[in-house]
Amino acid sequence: MARLLIVDDDNAFRETLAETLQSLGHDVTEAPDGNRGLAELGHARFDAVFLDHRMPGMDGLQTLAAMRATVARLPPVIVLTAFASGGNTIEAMRLGAFDHLTKPVRREDVREVLARALQQEAPAVASAPRPDDEDALELIGPSSAMREVHKRIGMAAASTQPVLVVGETGTGKEMVARALHRHSARAERPFVAINCAAIPKELLESELFGHVRGAFTGASGDRPGCFRAADGGVLLLDEIGDMALGVQAKILRALQEGEVTPLGSHKTVKVDVRVVAATHRDLAAAVRDGAFREDLYYRLNVLSIQVPPLRDRLADIIPLAEHFLRLAAPPGEPPKGLSAAAAQQLLRHAWPGNVRELRNLMARCQALVRHRVIGAADVAEGTQGDASAGGAATGLPLDWLDSDLPAATERLERLLIGHALAQTQGNRAEAARRLGIHRQLLYRKLAQYGIA
Repeated sequence: MARLLIVDDDNAFRETLAETLQSLGHDVTEAPDGNRGLAELGHARFDAVFLDHRMPGMDGLQTLAAMRATVARLPPVIVLTAFASGGNTIEAMRLGAFDHLTKPVRREDVREVLARALQQEAPAVASAPRPDDEDALELIGPSSAMREVHKRIGMAAASTQPVLVVGETGTGKEMVARALHRHSARAERPFVAINCAAIPKELLESELFGHVRGAFTGASGDRPGCFRAADGGVLLLDEIGDMALGVQAKILRALQEGEVTPLGSHKTVKVDVRVVAATHRDLAAAVRDGAFREDLYYRLNVLSIQVPPLRDRLADIIPLAEHFLRLAAPPGEPPKGLSAAAAQQLLRHAWPGNVRELRNLMARCQALVRHRVIGAADVAEGTQGDASAGGAATGLPLDWLDSDLPAATERLERLLIGHALAQTQGNRAEAARRLGIHRQLLYRKLAQYGIA
C-alpha cells in the first residue's frame, strides 16, 4: 500500500480519483488547492502525488515548482489536465513531473502510471518555469505520439547534454529544437541554426568555426562562425547526416573540448554551446556504412527525440490545419474555415511532405480561396494523387469516416495496430512504442480484436 496525495480543486474529480486509488489498495489524502498540497507534503511523507494543472490561485506548474523548492525529497508527481497543450506538457516535464496525463483518466491509466511511479525516482530539479510559451504554438498536436515528443522536450530541456532529433523531412525538427531552447535555462541566450546540407562542404567549416582575415581567397575580414555566435545558447546542426567526415571530426573536438579554432588561426577559442543535431537519415546505418563517425554519433545521441511523420498522427492533422490557417490570415481578418468534406480529404492524404506540406497547403488556401469555408475541391489540388484513390494512399477504407464513432474507431485501431506490427515484424514492444501506447494496452487491444 502506498500513501498518495491528490491536489485538485475539482471536488467531484478529486473524490472519484480518490475512490479509484483506494480501490487499488492505497491510502489517499486530498487537498483542494496548491497551498494545502504544499502543507500536506510538509508534515507527511507520500509515495506519489497527483497534481491538477488548472487551479485558482497557484496553478499546478507553480505548485510543482514550489514543491521542488521546499521539499527535500519530492515523490513522483503526476500532473493531470483537461486542457493539454504542448506548452504545459513541456513545462511540466521540464520541472520534473513524472508524467503528464489528460483528463478524463481511465482506471487502467491510473493503475499503470502509478505502478511506474512507485518503481522510479522523479526526475531531477529544473529551473523555474518561463511564463511565455510562443514556440509551443508551433508544436500543435493532441495525438499521443506528439504528447510523447512534448514530454521528451521537457525532460531534455532540464539537461545540458547534446540532443539528437530524428524525423522525416518536414516533420518539424527545427521547431522541436526551438522549443527545447525556449524551455531551457539558455532561453535568454542565442539560438543559431545552420543547415549542413545547404552549404557546400568547402564553406561549411568556415560557417561553423569562423575564419580570420586572409584565411582563404575572399576572406577580407574576421568571421566568428556559428559556434561563437551561439556562445551561451543553443546551436542547431540541421541535417548533420549530410556533413563531410572531415568536418565531423572538428565537430567532435568542439563538443569534447568546448573550444573551436577559426580557419587560418592557431588560437583556440572557448565556447559554451549546447548542440542539438537533427537529421532525417538513419545515422546508425550511416555509421555502419562508414559515412558517419561512430564516436560523433554516440556523442550526439545522448538524448534523442523521434518526431513521428504526420501520416502516423491522424489526430493532429485538423488542429494543425486550423492553426496554419490562423497563421496565414492577414492581420485583422478572421481565418478561413474547413468544411467537413475538406477535413476528410486532409485525413485521407498520405502527407509525404509532412507538416511542412500541410502548412504550405493551408497558406495557399488562405490566399487563393475566395469563400470563407474551404471545400474539398479547394484542397484537392494539394492532395491529388490520393484524393482520387480515396483512402488508398493511407490504407484507409473509402467509407471509414461515414461509420458511427465506435465502428470507425475500431476499424482505425485495427488498421494502425496491424500496420505497426507489420513494420516491426511482429515485435509487440516496438509496435507499442511506434503507436505511442503502453505494451499492456496493446496486448488488451490484440485480445479484444483477435489479432494474432
